[in-house]
Amino acid sequence: MTQRRTYEWPRPAVTVDIAVFTVAGTLQGLRLQVLLIQRNQGPFRGHWALPGGFVHENEDLLDAAKRELAEETGLRDVYLEQVQTVGMPGRDPRGHVVTVVHVALVAADRHQLAATGDARAARWFDVSALPPLAFDHGQLLQLTLKHLRRRLGETPACFELLPAQFTLSELQSLCETILDRPLDRRNFRRKVQELKILAPVRGTRREGAHRPARLYRFVPQAFRGYASRRQALPF
Repeated sequence: MTQRRTYEWPRPAVTVDIAVFTVAGTLQGLRLQVLLIQRNQGPFRGHWALPGGFVHENEDLLDAAKRELAEETGLRDVYLEQVQTVGMPGRDPRGHVVTVVHVALVAADRHQLAATGDARAARWFDVSALPPLAFDHGQLLQLTLKHLRRRLGETPACFELLPAQFTLSELQSLCETILDRPLDRRNFRRKVQELKILAPVRGTRREGAHRPARLYRFVPQAFRGYASRRQALPF
């Protein structure tokens, strides 16, 4: 029988926090949003926060993040990426708590929210109009935003938010919304065309008063070949 080891010195607790982003709105008015839960327990009862919670003993960090996200928001089968570990003393009034922060980018209309467990409610908020956040979650949110914007050019995540067939204007508007900065239209289109990660399809789509725009689809195989050369997309 294996003897259980005990330690004399204090040990920090470990949590996971998850920032899930989406893009909402129409082509000319897209908005970057983040999923928040309203805490149903103290500390910060009634405040809004990132989904998350304590890691169970003998539980993998990614499993803990997926479990907490499902329990508090109803989101399942979401690809999570680890961002950073934060352990500044004093960040949690309950004691020394180290958190492992994760990020995800999803299409909100493909996921139904259902707050349970420690969450009183779950809701999408515009990143530009957030309520006061519990703990240090405002800082954690900035960490995940920085990571998301850097990874936009390294992964095909943005194409998960587009329909199967999309215009170059839709792709550019999506990238600008996530990056929070404008992209030169001519350069963007030229660079995307040079990458050969998009394939034209039949049909067009009218965008406002402009003439119908050509439709494209994403080519995952071409992107994998591009990514294997360790080059980032020019977004």
